[in-house]
Amino acid sequence: MNGDLLLKVRNGECFDASAIPPADINELRETVVTQVECGARIASFFVAQPFQAVSGRLESLRHPGQGARLICVLAFDKRSELGVIAADAKGSFQSLTPDCPQAHWFEREIFEQWGIEPTGHPWLKPVRFSNPGQKIGLTNFHHMEGDEVHEVAVGPVHAGVIEPGHFRFQCLGETVYHLEISLGYQHRGIERALVVNPGPRTRHYIETLAGDTTVGHMLAYCRAMESLTATHVPPRGQAIRGIAAELERLANHVGDLGALAGDVGFLPTQNYCGRLRGDLLNLTAAICGNRFGRGLICPGGAAWDLDHERADDMLVKLDAAEKDVRTAVELMFEAPSVLARFEGAGVVSAETASDIGLVGPAARACGLERDVRFNHAYGIYRFATLPVSTWHSGDCFARAYVRWQEIQRSFEFVRDQLRALPAGAAANKAGPAAGGKMVVTLVEGWRGEICHTLATDAQGCIAAYKVVDPSFHNWFGLAMSLRDQQISDFPLCNKSFNLSYCGHDL
Repeated sequence: MNGDLLLKVRNGECFDASAIPPADINELRETVVTQVECGARIASFFVAQPFQAVSGRLESLRHPGQGARLICVLAFDKRSELGVIAADAKGSFQSLTPDCPQAHWFEREIFEQWGIEPTGHPWLKPVRFSNPGQKIGLTNFHHMEGDEVHEVAVGPVHAGVIEPGHFRFQCLGETVYHLEISLGYQHRGIERALVVNPGPRTRHYIETLAGDTTVGHMLAYCRAMESLTATHVPPRGQAIRGIAAELERLANHVGDLGALAGDVGFLPTQNYCGRLRGDLLNLTAAICGNRFGRGLICPGGAAWDLDHERADDMLVKLDAAEKDVRTAVELMFEAPSVLARFEGAGVVSAETASDIGLVGPAARACGLERDVRFNHAYGIYRFATLPVSTWHSGDCFARAYVRWQEIQRSFEFVRDQLRALPAGAAANKAGPAAGGKMVVTLVEGWRGEICHTLATDAQGCIAAYKVVDPSFHNWFGLAMSLRDQQISDFPLCNKSFNLSYCGHDL
């Protein structure tokens, strides 16, 4: 039941915002809980309050008596379909979290940003500390009682050159019973800025949303704009986009394997992978002049083309990098001392991963076949499919091994695309966006599923924008991986997830 309240759409399909069937807040709750129990998962859950920018400030286009519009996007992976449901909420609604743990982080965000209380939520704390006057990091942390219980606080300032985040461990001896993660130290207000300051700044906002996922987030944005403007991306542009996306995956996965090797003191792989990550980033720079791919993706295709000479040069360098990566990574996986540290550390069961909504390599390491390139294929992936790389053990080894599987398949994919670049232009010009429309785009970034939801006003201007970075789904997975683990395993578990602070904090 309740399926009739869902508007069924495809990944990147533009639809009239008014086409979402009317539902009340209780129907939304029942529908989401029921569908998740039947195998769906929450891709996004947010307040889509339509706004217009007036003198640099946002003014609501809804009547005060209407309350706020809650929108939930469900992903049905097995049938490559999305379901959108909406309802108005005035002040509060019954929390979904007790029956649907996937909703818990989303509901905390809704309460923090809009003051709409999910009544009965078991853990209603800020996720970004974004309210005016709210002091970042000050909250009532969970704690344990007992003479031998102790608490360990780490961050937000860390020893390395990394982003800020606070970790609070509840321990008995060396065993961690609970890890609480507090983020929000660099909240930038990007979603609001996308509405207030559209135009030339938009590209900068999207590309720096999570800098190591420049291509992934820009793809999600451009696919949304192409849907709203009915713009066709030529085959050559799709191929170049796919090359850039897989190079981004390669560089980050190789870097992560090197960092994991460093966390267990295996220096040969750490040193080699650190250098090889740079070589792979330089391949992206060979296309557009920027190692992170900034300026490469544009609405309508790719802003930079590839001639035969550069493509051939990239193939030579790609082959050399693949040979060196294989040597370094296989050396690590053949070392008993490494396997002894990886195996059994930071286990997340498939049931837990499904319950809390993990995505990307973290989910696939638990045996879940969640990969947008396969489940909700888009762009070049509709024609050049990549197998879903999974493992079953859910531990640090699995999260490392899934990366290694994906590295090998990405090398092959990039090589195939470089050798068979379609003829023609790399981009078409995008026209004006249609008014009164909405679109949901999913992209498989290297960390996992990226979800952008964009709505336009009657004039075709951006009225609402919602971003869900894969880290938003996965931070709680890191917390679960530390249950009953030694506190000394935290650096290894943390690196095996390698989540984004800025992608979460926005």
